[in-house]
Amino acid sequence: MFDRASTFGDTLDSPAGRAVLETHLPGIAASPMAAQYRGVRLGQLVALVPALEDPDAQELLWAALADIEDGDDERAPYAPAISPDPAYEGDEVTRGSASVVLPSSTPQWDVLEVRFDGPDHGNPFVDVELDAVFTRPDGSDVRVGGFYDGDGRYLVRALADAEGEWTFVTRSTARSLDAIAGTVTVTAARDGSHGPVRVDGFHFRHSDGTRHRPLGTTAYVWTHQPEELQEQTLRTLAEAPFTKIRMCLFPKSYLFNANEPSDFVFPGSLEDGFDLERFDPAHFRRLEQRIAQLGERGIEADLILFHAYDRWGFADLGPAVDERYLRYAVRRLAAFSNVWWSMANEYDLLWSKTGADWERLAAVVGEEDPFGHLNSIHNCRPLYDYAKPWITHVSIQRVDVYRTAENTDEWRERWGKPVVIDECAYEGDIDQGWGNITGEEMTRRFWEGAVRGGYVGHGETYLPSALGLDDEVLWWSKGGALHGTSPDRIGFLKRLLADAPDGVWDPLPSDWDVPWGGSDAHRVGYFGFNRPRFRNVVLGDGEWTIDVIDTWNMTVERLEGTHRTTVRVPLPGRQFMAVRAIRVAG
Repeated sequence: MFDRASTFGDTLDSPAGRAVLETHLPGIAASPMAAQYRGVRLGQLVALVPALEDPDAQELLWAALADIEDGDDERAPYAPAISPDPAYEGDEVTRGSASVVLPSSTPQWDVLEVRFDGPDHGNPFVDVELDAVFTRPDGSDVRVGGFYDGDGRYLVRALADAEGEWTFVTRSTARSLDAIAGTVTVTAARDGSHGPVRVDGFHFRHSDGTRHRPLGTTAYVWTHQPEELQEQTLRTLAEAPFTKIRMCLFPKSYLFNANEPSDFVFPGSLEDGFDLERFDPAHFRRLEQRIAQLGERGIEADLILFHAYDRWGFADLGPAVDERYLRYAVRRLAAFSNVWWSMANEYDLLWSKTGADWERLAAVVGEEDPFGHLNSIHNCRPLYDYAKPWITHVSIQRVDVYRTAENTDEWRERWGKPVVIDECAYEGDIDQGWGNITGEEMTRRFWEGAVRGGYVGHGETYLPSALGLDDEVLWWSKGGALHGTSPDRIGFLKRLLADAPDGVWDPLPSDWDVPWGGSDAHRVGYFGFNRPRFRNVVLGDGEWTIDVIDTWNMTVERLEGTHRTTVRVPLPGRQFMAVRAIRVAG
């Protein structure tokens, strides 16, 4: 039989398989592009066929393929789930006898970490289950899963979200780790530490009330690069305007991503295989260091948990290993304030996972993250149902070569949640249409999303050879240095957003050719591609100041005096201009 795992080429080579494909995927099976898709899994290919967006249509395809007798050989079964060993430690071991290392104190919003030095025989990654119930100063309880950190070290981490004395008691299938109690102190927050980001209507705030605007960027696998390149990325981010970065836990195999990382989530290598029953604590410690360094720079780490760009087998681990990985990763990372979860980048290209799988995996993340970090899922073509209760915000990418940010206000209304267009295309000059827009166009898309009440994400894909560089380091994937012209303009937009009364813009009633955003007393109209020499602006009641904003040259010029009712605003006849009207009286 053929199924989601079968390649397009193998299915096409079967007469019966070809007949099914020509019926259900006629635009691809008979396309000149068919040769390009030969190695693609059918489960990925269906995401490219508009007629198969309907789940019922997909089921008809899978049923027809399942009836074919000359399909692929049966695949090896997925690894089974592994339950903790109830006899890991015998009765001779004293309950609660493991030694404990407590922090002297932990500032609010930092990682509150309790360490236990315990047994290391067997395979503690799967043999031992450990958690702790923390009681906050107000009496509320929070259950936190623990994890094995190698060399006999077990850690339990909480996000220190309240000042005062916390108590805890452990629970474990290992006797020496069970029923250990202790007290830890959470002190005042450090300067600049604001806590995790929460949804605030169609926008975001940190837990302490500080406004957050997710004007982000993408560097998918920057933490999988050599140390020197990672450090360069951090230096670049320190000077850039971005407040969020999308990044993968698994490495990437794709254009400009041929290098092999030095280590992985699991111990092993591509050549020798991976031990899927253990994890590499040293790999995670390096990742945690980078997440903490992002936090010091005021940047949220939007962690992509799964993706399809894979040559190591991580995109198809099977349900049991997927869940084991998620529980371990979330237990390690959920105590960091500046973490967001993204269930997947381009979920629809992960051929082995169905909608039911994504719902199940999202539930695992929710179970293991007691601190409620933001969570979403990112599409390639078909949009996910962002109304699902576990989804905190819309994480979406372009739906057209040109038009995406223009949908922001519509998407807000459709799902009633904040909209973050995490991929609107990338500023650059590579041969792919998603990676060769200009800095002007990137800036325009940011502004179109902003005046419509949402947030747009940045990325950069300039060919190193065109910059006089010899390697294949593109910011969008590996980080390094920024070469484009849009980041400064994004910083300019960031400052203008901060000038609004509540630090955000919402969509306002707009003209047919000009979208307006802001608030009743603080209005911004954006002209985009258009380049008028003047605009008559209706103001309404009160007195208003008028600013002419050049979004590319980053200037704000105020008209003299104040204005009532309507005003003729002179403009320079250039693209990418905006007008801001602020009511100052009445």
